[in-house]
Amino acid sequence: MNKFLELAIAGVQQLVPYVPGKPVEELQRELGIAEVIKLASNENPLGTGAKVAAAIQATLPELTRYPDGSGFALKAALSAKLKVAPEQITLGNGSSEILELVMRTFVTPELEVVFSQHAFALYPILTQAVGAKAKVVPAKSYGHDLTAMRKQIGPQTRLVFIANPNNPTGTLLDKDELEKFIASLPAHVLCVLDEAYYEFVDPAVRTESLAWPIRYPNLIIARTFSKAYGLAGLRIGYGISSPDIADLLNRVRQPFNCSMLALAAAEAALGDSDYLNQTVALNSAGMAQLTEAFKELDLPWIPSSGNFVSVDVKQAALPIYEALLRKGVIVRPVANYEMPKHLRVSIGTERENAIFINALREVLSGV
Repeated sequence: MNKFLELAIAGVQQLVPYVPGKPVEELQRELGIAEVIKLASNENPLGTGAKVAAAIQATLPELTRYPDGSGFALKAALSAKLKVAPEQITLGNGSSEILELVMRTFVTPELEVVFSQHAFALYPILTQAVGAKAKVVPAKSYGHDLTAMRKQIGPQTRLVFIANPNNPTGTLLDKDELEKFIASLPAHVLCVLDEAYYEFVDPAVRTESLAWPIRYPNLIIARTFSKAYGLAGLRIGYGISSPDIADLLNRVRQPFNCSMLALAAAEAALGDSDYLNQTVALNSAGMAQLTEAFKELDLPWIPSSGNFVSVDVKQAALPIYEALLRKGVIVRPVANYEMPKHLRVSIGTERENAIFINALREVLSGV
């Protein structure tokens, strides 16, 4: 029993810590396996890009200094690339910090937060941490039911989370339906549009949302460098909003919340279109490789617009996950998302995908 439990605020007392994917090193120690394939955390399998590596190397001599607390150079690069004003940008320690900043700035215990079933696990954690009421709306075909979500919005609702594409299901919303939903929100309700996997979406169906915060000033868009740009280990993301909301978020934001290495790496990554194109191409090929295998194994999957895919193994997924671990393959069980028969599999390299497919085939056949 934690002797300080009663001193914590009510929401924190009931929280269960977020459990990340099992680290490679831990599995190697536990089972004595030399090679481990990790397809659990939606990371970029390409490795660090050459431009990012060079930027990090050039920054190393300056690490005795604090980083630029305003992130001026990265904001300028984002402004030029995304065609948004610098004063619309809030930099974060990953896009997850942007979500937390919004929660801390606007949500108090007497208010409500609306999000979908099967949506990103951080939404209920943040809601509970501030003691607000979570209104979880049943999903529609594993994705957001915007009509049902709109019906749950009332006088006490302050925030709506929408993940597009959604994690862990990979579902994508129709862009016209999404804009109609955002346009319908009352002025007292803020909407966070979580686009962590934006770069993986087919351009033909991609939502070009960056102009929306000026049109709908209660909208905040959250994006990250962790996925397509390959900077998960440096933890850097950003929010795009109206200048008024960005001003408030930047009042709450910690000084120097983004490290010098993260700022330099993100600026370099933003200018490395070759790396991004390679990432998207690898992801597309890998998605086809995995889904073809699922088809051969007669396993349903949820069509995904991210860099992962959730597959229905037609039985309790936890034993399958554990059997794959023993074969040196780490994927992600998603029973905590109310999907007990699914495994979420991140797209790896062609070789990593093949190792997973062979291991899954063996596990399902009892080998």
